[in-house]
Amino acid sequence: MTRFVFVTGGVVSSLGKGIASASLGAILEARGLRVSLVKLDPYINVDPGTMSPFQHGEVFVTTDGAETDLDLGHYERYVRYTATRNSNFTTGRIYERVIAKERRGDYLGATVQVIPHITDEIKRCIKLGAGDADVCMVEIGGTVGDIESLPFLEAIRQMGVELGRNNVAFMHLTLVPVVGGGEIKTKPTQHSVKELRGIGIQPDVLLCRCRDALPDEQRRKIALFTNVEERAVISAVDADDIYKIPMLLHEQGLDDIIVDKLRLNAQPSDLPEWRAVIGAKAASEATVNIAMVGKYVQIRDSYISLNEALTHAGLKTRTRVKVHYVESTDIEKTGTGCLAGMDAILVPGGFGERGIEGKIQAVRYAREHKVPYLGICLGMQVACIEFARDVLGLEGANSTEFNRATPDPVIALITEWRDATGETRQRDERSDLGGTMRLGAQASRIEAGSLAHSVYGKDVIGERHRHRFEFNNHYLDRMRAAGLRFSAFSDDGLVEIIELPAHPWFVAVQFHPEFTSTPRDGHPLFSGFVRAARQHAAQQLPQAASA
Repeated sequence: MTRFVFVTGGVVSSLGKGIASASLGAILEARGLRVSLVKLDPYINVDPGTMSPFQHGEVFVTTDGAETDLDLGHYERYVRYTATRNSNFTTGRIYERVIAKERRGDYLGATVQVIPHITDEIKRCIKLGAGDADVCMVEIGGTVGDIESLPFLEAIRQMGVELGRNNVAFMHLTLVPVVGGGEIKTKPTQHSVKELRGIGIQPDVLLCRCRDALPDEQRRKIALFTNVEERAVISAVDADDIYKIPMLLHEQGLDDIIVDKLRLNAQPSDLPEWRAVIGAKAASEATVNIAMVGKYVQIRDSYISLNEALTHAGLKTRTRVKVHYVESTDIEKTGTGCLAGMDAILVPGGFGERGIEGKIQAVRYAREHKVPYLGICLGMQVACIEFARDVLGLEGANSTEFNRATPDPVIALITEWRDATGETRQRDERSDLGGTMRLGAQASRIEAGSLAHSVYGKDVIGERHRHRFEFNNHYLDRMRAAGLRFSAFSDDGLVEIIELPAHPWFVAVQFHPEFTSTPRDGHPLFSGFVRAARQHAAQQLPQAASA
């Protein structure tokens, strides 16, 4: 029987429930338990796919093609499990399912209400996401007291009663601020737990987010006023490295508390893999400066998987990776001078016309100055546009996403350049009806002898996609003749990877490799990119010295 750990938050949002859930999952996994994780989000959107990165941050894509909350990225980076569309449920998705059942008559004419119909659907979805795991971590988004979260909290309260208290544990994350002259304040935590208990949930564990470890006096006070065991008042201290958190929680006995509460048969572990990760970071031998030229760089969560993938590559190559965030619209205004001195350039994915010309200028700088370049999704598409304009001489080349009247649509919807017989179709507004998002893991076949093949060491790879526009294969022959190599294709003939053989390291991919990078395993593409950046940096040192 699957046991459940429900993770809630109070006082303020963004305390790190996702990292805490993933870290506890990592500890339990290290003790030989099968772990799954589920995120419940209170917003009414069916999924975050249409939400602005400025509001929601990154959209994480699962293997089966679901657009989900960014916390699922944390889950996959910390725990060796693969999230699916059943790992993330929103209020919108829950209500969508209940309303569909009502329309079909599944409720046999009953009045459909939040209790029991919405809460029953939430419980059903939680169990669906749990699968056959020994322990399922269930994170509830938002904070206690939010009106949007109430149905989720009521559902997990019911599960605590239905499954029995030895099969369910409640872990609550709160803030313990320091005010004035360094005085530690426990009252926000007390009020947060009071709110939770008013709903009918007594927490078994408190994770207290704080600057430094809580003194015993404050831990005893919190335990007394919240009816939680003193040993279960855990300090969730601000860490300089998020991959230290599993060890920090393990050292305070969090996993022992959960194992005892749920009566689990678990082997001991001192987290050797995570100690190796931390040791690798401390053993860095060199530093590289990488420019990330994006459209949402003001919000770091917009590129969280990319940032982590670069960190993982640094761990695998013993390199300290310093990311310099460059807003592509700034390049449009002031030029590419900000890229001077960079050891590598990365252009990530994105949607919409804003900042596109700045990204194209960044590609041109990387190509002409022989700076290692990695393009991801839109980063591949702008690389194709730049090559068509500046090498082939097709000055009006563009994507139909940005200019529907472009004379040379090197990037377009499939329906704009290919139908079932491979013939070109007229580009008009109706073609959008045929354009669908390509989502989830799909196979790509890599050409032997290519840089991509040497990086991956495989003939076939499976990477996750999230895009609608594709390279227009009508330009394949001309671009090949001009020196662009198409080194991987999907099974249905769509371009997946391009590279420049005449360049030291220039690779761009249509998919999102960052979604499968982990701190313990890294990702070959990012590791190869960071190695290329190190080589470029080493070559610049003699030139700088001679100058």
